[in-house]
Amino acid sequence: MPRRFIHRHQPSHGSSNWAKAALGGLTGLAVVAMLGEWTGTPMLLAPLGASAVLLFGLPDSPLSQPVNLIGGHVIATLLALILDQVLPQSGWSIALAVGLVIGVLGMLRLTHPPAGADPIVVMMLHPDWSFLFTPVLVGTVTLVLVGLLIHRIPPRSVYPLPVRVP
Repeated sequence: MPRRFIHRHQPSHGSSNWAKAALGGLTGLAVVAMLGEWTGTPMLLAPLGASAVLLFGLPDSPLSQPVNLIGGHVIATLLALILDQVLPQSGWSIALAVGLVIGVLGMLRLTHPPAGADPIVVMMLHPDWSFLFTPVLVGTVTLVLVGLLIHRIPPRSVYPLPVRVP
């Protein structure tokens, strides 16, 4: 039983892939941060750091695909903005929002685990509706665009995954 808790199930992808992933995370988040500096609007969100881990470290995961990354964050933030208007600020309302996001994203097949943190951010900061566009939509689209470029650097990764025809 204890062995299950310490066994590393993650396959090894080689140091060159992880070096490229580190470069991708650095570049992607730096571009998002620079956009924030240029516009005077803070763009970096903690959930984007987690998205960068998936996008650059595991680009072949269904959870890392553009529709999941962008759609997951946008839908999670939209739901959180709505709930922030109708629920009192408390730990239970934040937990309820995260649970709802997990269920909705799963049913829509748009699961992106970092988006589960969006309701926590929204319901603690109480931003206005523009938060959905900036930083969420702009930040996620920027991250995906950088991902499209980074994954063309050797060792190349197929990103986004090709559409499978049934």
